[in-house]
Amino acid sequence: MTQAFRIRFVPGVSPDRWLRTWSRRRPGADLDAGPVDVADQIRCLREGTADMCFVRLPVDRAGLHVIPLYEEVPVVVVARDHPVAAFEEVDVADLAGEHLLQGADEIPEWWAVADEVRHGTRVPVPPMSLGEAVEVVASGAGVVVVPMSLARLHHRKDVVHRPVTGVAGSRIGLAWREGDDDPRIEEFVGVVRGRTERSSRGAAAPQGGGRAAAAGGRQSGGGRPAGEGKTGARRRGDPRGRRRPGHR
Repeated sequence: MTQAFRIRFVPGVSPDRWLRTWSRRRPGADLDAGPVDVADQIRCLREGTADMCFVRLPVDRAGLHVIPLYEEVPVVVVARDHPVAAFEEVDVADLAGEHLLQGADEIPEWWAVADEVRHGTRVPVPPMSLGEAVEVVASGAGVVVVPMSLARLHHRKDVVHRPVTGVAGSRIGLAWREGDDDPRIEEFVGVVRGRTERSSRGAAAPQGGGRAAAAGGRQSGGGRPAGEGKTGARRRGDPRGRRRPGHR
């Protein structure tokens, strides 16, 4: 009996369209698809508990094939009555006066401009999950910068999110083990890349990066090709550019 084809995906990724296409092309085939924490996204492949995984890049690529798929829009999550809520988008420099509930390794661009870092007044942030951090954000005690898909995943009625420029976008990729000759892997890569069922299937060669490599790269989670987007902070309905958040 053939083992189920095991697909995993990290929070924020919505692979439903690809899974539906796969199931339509392989009716009756056993498919095991489910979420996995980012901390386990590579472990599940190395330990053989998954055949393929939609991962959040970058990852340690040793022993793996990785196809970059699309880049997600970074957003800042703030309390609903925060000044940022009045803007269509902001630049990371506009958040210099805010208290970020994340570490330097997560959003280094903010740490490079933050007032509390420059003045040595930053208060250490205790470890917390993103859901817990968003709860703190709702209280008005800080902000977080995350991919739009995660902001939507943890949305609450008392917070809002706005695109933020000057911060590197998060990329999503599809990974699998080197040397795995399961023909289903090549077929699934074809599904993700948008190949038709009748198209020839060459070797699923990994790519190094660049613009969206798969059909549907602009996901509902806010994906966009690298380099696309606007700059600066703009207030809806106010072309004169009033004072920006963080400069009260």
